[in-house]
Amino acid sequence: MKILRNLLALAAAGYACVAAAHYPDRPLKMVVPYSAGGAADVQARLVSVKLGALLGQQVVVENRPGASGTIGAAYVAHAPADGYTVLYDATAHAVNPAMYKSLTYDTRRDFIAVSLVSLTPNLLVVPAASPLRTIQDLTQAARAKPGRVTYGSPGIGTAQYLAAELYAHGFGLKLTHVPYKGGAPALSDLMGGQIDMMFSNMAASSPLVRSGKLRALAVSARARVPGLPDVPTVAESGIPGYEMYEWNGVFLPAGVPADVAGTLERALHEAVNDPATRQKLADLGAEPVGSSSRDFAAFVDREMKRSAQVLAEAGIQAE
Repeated sequence: MKILRNLLALAAAGYACVAAAHYPDRPLKMVVPYSAGGAADVQARLVSVKLGALLGQQVVVENRPGASGTIGAAYVAHAPADGYTVLYDATAHAVNPAMYKSLTYDTRRDFIAVSLVSLTPNLLVVPAASPLRTIQDLTQAARAKPGRVTYGSPGIGTAQYLAAELYAHGFGLKLTHVPYKGGAPALSDLMGGQIDMMFSNMAASSPLVRSGKLRALAVSARARVPGLPDVPTVAESGIPGYEMYEWNGVFLPAGVPADVAGTLERALHEAVNDPATRQKLADLGAEPVGSSSRDFAAFVDREMKRSAQVLAEAGIQAE
């Protein structure tokens, strides 16, 4: 029996080596666990074109939205570990373990972090008609009337929610959260004056700032962004070290052969660093990265720890 087990193990190893040598020999499925048309979906479709050209196989984007991205993530976690099903996820991937007790996967154990594709800062925006003209004005108003200043977000646990909570915690403020089913309806209510402020994905909010429909008070990046050089960072406005990005990256199910994962990692690095792809990502307000697998894994681990801390400080308990 022991000899049989050893022979089966050797056969499996041999098959994995052969499969890795010919990878990929058919189209890949890139699962986006969010709705079509959103920031992650747009970036995934952009990156998939160049990635497919480099791999010599089509990369088909498939949306599996729902439950803050956990439905699509679970699908990939339980997919065959052959490198043909990949996950294109965002910030919520590192937040969900602190949000949900009943996840059917382990975020650290069940995925291989392949590459961090991009970082997108958020803009702290208010209605164009707001009397608040600086982040200092906003902070003073929130401090004078605890709980009266409202902020919108696409929901608890999103990068926009975390950005607002980090800002509130940094200045010791009490803000009232108004959750929405997406960033677009939140921005619509903000422009209409139904809420006072929000941190919004730069790709969605910067055109509204340039057109005069919103006013930008600060940016959540570590440094000022070239497109809006007069907008200060939250860090230079009084919270040293503050930074919060909406990030996007690619994952594989655990167990994918190292050669296969390495092939995908190298192709992603080349795709993201392609000049045309970088420019298209920059046009969306994103900062292209294309990291190594090791660096991305360390990044996700830090994001998970920080998200859990922010949620705990905000009194959010896992459901």
